[in-house]
Amino acid sequence: MNITLKQLSVFTTTARLDGISKAATELCMTQSAASQSLKELESILGATLFNRFGRRLILNEHGRELLDKANQMLTLQATIQQGQTNTLQGILNVAASVTIGSYVMPKLLANFVQQHPLVEPKLLISNSDSVIDRLMAGQAHIGLIEAPINHQQLLISPWRDDQLAIFCSPENNLAKQTDLSLKQIPKQRWILREHGSGTRSVFIAAMQQQGLMVSQSMDLARQEAIKQAVKANLGIGVLSHLSISQEIELGLFKLLKTPLNLNRKFSIVQSKHYANSQLVDAFHEFLVNSEKAAT
Repeated sequence: MNITLKQLSVFTTTARLDGISKAATELCMTQSAASQSLKELESILGATLFNRFGRRLILNEHGRELLDKANQMLTLQATIQQGQTNTLQGILNVAASVTIGSYVMPKLLANFVQQHPLVEPKLLISNSDSVIDRLMAGQAHIGLIEAPINHQQLLISPWRDDQLAIFCSPENNLAKQTDLSLKQIPKQRWILREHGSGTRSVFIAAMQQQGLMVSQSMDLARQEAIKQAVKANLGIGVLSHLSISQEIELGLFKLLKTPLNLNRKFSIVQSKHYANSQLVDAFHEFLVNSEKAAT
């Protein structure tokens, strides 16, 4: 019995979603049909591909070895089909870090789909480290991150400029001043993103450039949690200006100027295995052109 593209599609979708039920829904199949396809694939290969934890299916060593090859096969299939029809179509898995995924990508994806209605985008939002992990695991075609990176197995393109903002509650004593001096910075309680976040790494690097360290911090994994903590006057927050612009306009936060260099560059990141995918290349070009149009 030969391996089919349908079996590979069920396998890769299950790997991305960590479950056969979600995979079946996305692929418009019954759960029993999807399960049967996966069982047939494992039977042909003579090995199980997932460790099963209740309803969750997590790739094991055999599955991880197959995933990259399976994605290459499905990408090749899509490229051949698109070459015949000259129409972009298929699933586009985009992994984006939190700021980009929440405030930049929704509008861009909507515009891309408007131009290419047969494309089905799937947006996966996590911190920058997790975006890289998804790309390396073959769970995303293209990624967008906020942290500087150097990775030999990935193609990295600088994309958009961004700036971090330091802000506090209007009830904070610092709200009466406009600037935060280098002497004052280490004395503050900081409300920061978790380790692995691009926002955190850029802020820590800016501190280190000035010979400073964070002595007190509360680490939170969600931007909204950071905002609520700052509103409650638990400390000073650091987030992209994109994520707090509305609150600044409403007077809910007070911006604080500092001598820290908080400029950063968003980056487009790709696995080399998808470098020749017509759909991924088209989306990459769309992202680059969107930045040119914005400037």
